[in-house]
Amino acid sequence: MSQAPRERWSGRAGFVLAAVGSAVGLGNMWRFSYLTAEHGGGAFVLLYIAFTLLIGIPILLAELALGRGAKRSPISALGHFGGSAWRAGGFWFVASGFLILSYYSVIAGWTLRYALAALIGGFEPDTAAYFSSVSQGWAAVVGHIVFMGGTIWIVTRGITAGIERTSLILMPVLFLLVCGLAIYSFTIEGGAAGYRFYLETDFSKILDPQVFSTAAGQAFFSLSLGMGAMLTYASYLSPEQHLPNESIVIGGVDFMVAFIAGLVVFPLIFALGLSADVSESTVGALFITLPKAFAKMGLTGQVVGFLFFAALVVGALTSAISLLEVVTASAMDTLGWTRLRSTLVFGGVIALLGIPAALSLNILDWMDKLAGQVFLVAGGLLLSIFVGWVMKNPFDEVKLGAEHVGWFPLWRFLLRVPIPLVLAAVLYLVVQQIFFD
Repeated sequence: MSQAPRERWSGRAGFVLAAVGSAVGLGNMWRFSYLTAEHGGGAFVLLYIAFTLLIGIPILLAELALGRGAKRSPISALGHFGGSAWRAGGFWFVASGFLILSYYSVIAGWTLRYALAALIGGFEPDTAAYFSSVSQGWAAVVGHIVFMGGTIWIVTRGITAGIERTSLILMPVLFLLVCGLAIYSFTIEGGAAGYRFYLETDFSKILDPQVFSTAAGQAFFSLSLGMGAMLTYASYLSPEQHLPNESIVIGGVDFMVAFIAGLVVFPLIFALGLSADVSESTVGALFITLPKAFAKMGLTGQVVGFLFFAALVVGALTSAISLLEVVTASAMDTLGWTRLRSTLVFGGVIALLGIPAALSLNILDWMDKLAGQVFLVAGGLLLSIFVGWVMKNPFDEVKLGAEHVGWFPLWRFLLRVPIPLVLAAVLYLVVQQIFFD
């Protein structure tokens, strides 16, 4: 079966912004800041940074090396370096992207609905009732289908005309929106209590197994690891790209956006006296408490609320296109299909798979726990073992364009011993929390 010539990124900026766009999504814009506040503040931030530096970036570099070296998507890439028996491991990454996008698109549909509501008429006073009306049932199905339609359209246009062009436009917009909102939140009287709630440090929580596993899971989800997205994007890279630098840039920008997002939401909530409304649900706080804050601010709140949810839509879209690209590229590489056929067929199947999550919050929550925690950590474990032990000489790939980097032996040691041990422990804790607690 003849393969079409491999697409390429037109330049470094396109790849970096697309990769950052894959990493920066709903998990950064709200989940990180909420988990920070609930799990020890600054202590959680330190733990998250440690996971990012010692586990996240090494695995990210492994994904980039594997993808660029094979010049194929996950199934074919693992088969290329490990033989046909390892192709099954590639299916795990594709299944992760498949399942995550199916419910992620539902949540993204909510953000689209909220952005439009703010633009047209402002937020409803009873935000809990409004959320209930749009988060499940046919209203949620419509939002999900519309969002998936936009995602499918971008991916059908290819790497340079679709994904790269979208990232070059939307990612600078996202950075400007987040930074602008953070500056505005700093000017609000009474917001200091929000900063204290967000960053107050409780070092005793660092040794809490739940905090430990939560920080690891957030690092994986936030960096788009364990689902084949970075691997697939790297398959379109040129040999001279400096992979260690790209890994550090992606990880750093990802953390920066997540951290700044917390500087936006908590001052708003506390300045308006809504801290008691921050519940145990990250979804409830994002889609009920924040809109209530925006509603109390009048016209200013309508503008700020629109900008905030517009930023969420942008982050969700750039992440969604990377997930769909994993599935599309895999179909192109393994089945020999065209990009158009692969995207339409599998994008349509993902849209259908997401309908149960749109109809029921319980189903969505179950899918999130299974795919967003178990699948991702297991995928990272698989990747660290493969690149650390199976791939014959990953140094040959990572040294291209980075000949003077001296810490590659440490990188492979981390992949071989500490990272698998830590991820196995985290996977055990996650499974215990989901299925046995």
